[in-house]
Amino acid sequence: MAIAFLIASCHTTGRVSAVPESDYGNADTSITQSLFNDKGSTISEEGIQRILDGSYKLPSTLRVGIIRLENGSKKRYYGSDEEYSKTQQSYLDLFAGKFSQSPGVKSVSIIPDILTSKSPSFTTIREAAVRMQSDVVLVYSINSDLYSKYKIFSNPDMKAYATIQLVLLDVRTGLIPFSTVVTKDYLSRKKKEELDLSEAMSRVQKEAVLAAIDEAGQKIVEFLKAK
Repeated sequence: MAIAFLIASCHTTGRVSAVPESDYGNADTSITQSLFNDKGSTISEEGIQRILDGSYKLPSTLRVGIIRLENGSKKRYYGSDEEYSKTQQSYLDLFAGKFSQSPGVKSVSIIPDILTSKSPSFTTIREAAVRMQSDVVLVYSINSDLYSKYKIFSNPDMKAYATIQLVLLDVRTGLIPFSTVVTKDYLSRKKKEELDLSEAMSRVQKEAVLAAIDEAGQKIVEFLKAK
């Protein structure tokens, strides 16, 4: 009887330990890449891993291209198309001047609108930059207007805001090593030499944009000096 009991005990113990512990506690559940089937992705999973795990450094000398993206900013305070075009050119010139402060910048060029579509993609921008032999491209957009409570004509003060979004695109890799968003305000009143209120509004709005460009441009200069 003792032998029969011993055999039964061994048989029972064997059935209890039949499930391997490794099936639960030791399984590797770490996720290292996307498990979603994103058909709209323009970067492969392998590419994403290489980008995130890789190292990156800007070239020591840079040929810079500059392009502005239109975002439907209001133009009603600029008076005429000629005045608007001159104002946009002054913004481009200010950015170019900021880049020239960096000793690593070899040249600065404006990418003409005819090289890109009205709403260009980053692929289109890269191809245009390649044609102009630019190493990096400054892509920026401006949104500016007067604050609504200052649009009342009985109010002697006029206050405008300007928001600039910009990215620095590396043409060779498609990476963006620098980006920033800057918002600035400007408060003023109509000057005696200004013919009408529209001219004063245009000036106030322009001053807000110039202040935003000045700060954003300075951030670019500091970034390039630190690279």
